[in-house]
Amino acid sequence: MSNPALLCTLATLTAAVVLATLPPAAEAAPTAKGPLGFTVKNIDGKDVPLSRYKGNVVMIVNTASLCGNTPQYAKLETLYQKYKGRGLRILAFPANDFGQQEPGSNTEIKTFCSTKYRTTFDLFGKVSVKGADQAPLYRYLTSKGTNPKYGGDVEWNFAKFLVGRDGQVVGRFPAGKDPLAPDVVEVIEAQLAKQPAKTAAAK
Repeated sequence: MSNPALLCTLATLTAAVVLATLPPAAEAAPTAKGPLGFTVKNIDGKDVPLSRYKGNVVMIVNTASLCGNTPQYAKLETLYQKYKGRGLRILAFPANDFGQQEPGSNTEIKTFCSTKYRTTFDLFGKVSVKGADQAPLYRYLTSKGTNPKYGGDVEWNFAKFLVGRDGQVVGRFPAGKDPLAPDVVEVIEAQLAKQPAKTAAAK
């Protein structure tokens, strides 16, 4: 005769083994909402739901303070000032993944950006954009499963992903690409020309 308690224990152990062996992608199921379906920490440590940016054109950039590309901060600010009135938002995510070029604390990064480059676009807390500690947002952006057209590993500091008014990734520009390059501006202007959804709440 079977022992109910033993069967229950075996079932529990089996379930635990199944859960333990699920691939990491299973943890990313909520990312089906799109890149703006995440909540992230801003540079001051406060939660920010990226859904607040829906209806805008959003450029997501991994940044660093000691990189040869760091002067792009100034060009990103110029881009933001030119197009923010039409709905462009720039989200900067400091990362120390490449050459240890972002070693500072969030407070130090915030001070650096505001004093040296006088940035006014949105700055978020330091994250990892690759490896075991990769932030969920960047897991979404780089995975070919969730971002088949523009996925792939972030190659260096200041890689740029562009999200359209519909909340989907519509472009990607390499780390060394000038944010004010004509082909970058052309794509941004084309996306800004599209009408946002009526339910979208611009920041």
